[in-house]
Amino acid sequence: MNKPTLYVMAAGMGSRYGGLKQMDPLGPCGATIIDYSIYDAIRAGFGKVVFVIRRDFEQDFRDIVISKFEHKIPVEVVFQDLNALPEGFSVNPERVKPWGTNHAILMGRGVVKEPFAVINGDDFYGRDAFRVLGEKLMKMGQTQNKYCMVGFPVRNTLSEQGTVSRGVCTTDAAGQLLSIVEHTKLHEQGGAIVNDNEDGTTSQVAEGTLVSMNMWGFTPDYFEYSYEYFKEFLQTNEKSLKAEFYIPTMVDHLIKTKQATVEVLGTTSKWFGVTYAADKDYVKAALRALVDAGEYPENLWA
Repeated sequence: MNKPTLYVMAAGMGSRYGGLKQMDPLGPCGATIIDYSIYDAIRAGFGKVVFVIRRDFEQDFRDIVISKFEHKIPVEVVFQDLNALPEGFSVNPERVKPWGTNHAILMGRGVVKEPFAVINGDDFYGRDAFRVLGEKLMKMGQTQNKYCMVGFPVRNTLSEQGTVSRGVCTTDAAGQLLSIVEHTKLHEQGGAIVNDNEDGTTSQVAEGTLVSMNMWGFTPDYFEYSYEYFKEFLQTNEKSLKAEFYIPTMVDHLIKTKQATVEVLGTTSKWFGVTYAADKDYVKAALRALVDAGEYPENLWA
């Protein structure tokens, strides 16, 4: 049985990845959020890690992040490059913004040959989330057109510091993804979960609603679908300064054209991350509590 690969969208990949917060020591013994993700992936049975980063960030990333665990699991690095486009397309010379998360996935096309998970480098997903995704990926084998994602209960993804943006999922009775709709200003209000809409109104989101936190499971055929659809995307957006090719854009296309299905996997894990600077204290306390509860050792890589 081939072990799945963990594909991590890491430092320098756009506005969300522009700072060094992924390397902030938030856990005991200086552990970063990435450290916990790699630790969870190893015990969930993943066999390799591939990081996609900005090229000029490589040495710092290797020294500060990869050096801590490369003796525990094979690690490869690929680079997201604005000029990495299909033949016949070119970049607007004024563009500096990366092409988005699904373009970042395409950078792994030459090194990932097995079922793989995709995660954000600055999100804490939790032990159970990696367990359920790892188990699913190990069963995929050589299957095609059948993908998955981990859905988190919306309440487990909110911030006490302000509104958050989440992809709200709709599924059928069998747990297959039907759609993802981005809600950009989710928060708790009077015990309910609501979204502030652009027209000034608010809409309530049901308590048990699952949202996407960019924790996906794919097989290698996903690269080919992405490469072909990226060409269509570029036909409209080649000269744009800001248009981005997102994972939900690609997934939604595959679902609507009935080329693939996506199973939504549930988890008991509670997501957390540093959306606001004030979230750091909460994250530090949450990691400390998990260590004290025996979920993680004090020193992950001792």
